[in-house]
Amino acid sequence: MSLVSRHLARHAAGRVAAAAAKAAPAATPESLDPDYAALLEVLGADLHTLHNIQSIERKIDAKRGMIERYKDWVDGALRAGADGKAAQDDIVAAMLIWSLDIQDWTYALQIGAHVLAHGVSLERFVKRTAGTVIAEEVADASIKDIDAVDHGTLVATDILTAEQDMPDEVRAKLQRAIGCKLAAEAEAFDSESDNAPAGGKPAIMEAALTALRRAVTLDDKVGVKKDIEKLERELKKLAPPT
Repeated sequence: MSLVSRHLARHAAGRVAAAAAKAAPAATPESLDPDYAALLEVLGADLHTLHNIQSIERKIDAKRGMIERYKDWVDGALRAGADGKAAQDDIVAAMLIWSLDIQDWTYALQIGAHVLAHGVSLERFVKRTAGTVIAEEVADASIKDIDAVDHGTLVATDILTAEQDMPDEVRAKLQRAIGCKLAAEAEAFDSESDNAPAGGKPAIMEAALTALRRAVTLDDKVGVKKDIEKLERELKKLAPPT
C-alpha cells in the first residue's frame, strides 16, 4: 500500500468507529463507510483462498503474507478504541484470529485487549468467545511446543482473560501451560546468572506447583498430576536439613 493509502486506512477505521457510535442500532460498519466495505471484500477473497488450501501449515504461511494488508486498518481501529470509539469490526476480529494462528503473540494480545474491552464479537468466524479463543490458542501452542510461547506472553494472556467467562477446561489448559513453562525454567535455572530471580530455583518450582495445582482444581483430567509429583519430590530434595 502507498503511504497515502496507509494513512487513509488508519483514519478510516477511526471514522467508522465514530460513525457507528452515532448511527442507528441496525446500521452496519460496511453501510457507514465505503473503505470498510471494500476491505471486507478483500478479506472475503482472502478467506476464499484460504478455504481452498488443505494444508494447515500452508494456510498459516498464507496468513503471514495476507495479514499485512489489514495492519493499517487494525492500527487505526486500536487507536480509535484507545479514545473510547469502537464498533463491531469483522476485520479486527479476523486479524485477532490470524495473529494467533501465526503466533504473533504481541500483536494478538494488542488486538485482544481491544476486542475484549469493546465487546467485538468473533461469531462470524468462530463459535467460541474472544476470551476463550485467546486463552485456548495461546495455551495449546505452549502445550504443543514449550518454546513456542514465552513466559511473559502466558502471564499476559492469563491477566487479560482473567475476568472472561470460559469453560474451566480452557482455563485449566492455560494454567497447565504456565506451570509447565515455569517447571522448565526451574530445570534450566542458573544460580550464577545476573538475572536469577529472588528465591532461586525453589521459588520458581513453587510458582509452577501453584499453577499446576490450580489447573487440576479446574479440570481433574488436565494431565499434570505426574508433573506435580515430580516437582514435589524435587522440592523436598532442595529443602535444607532440619
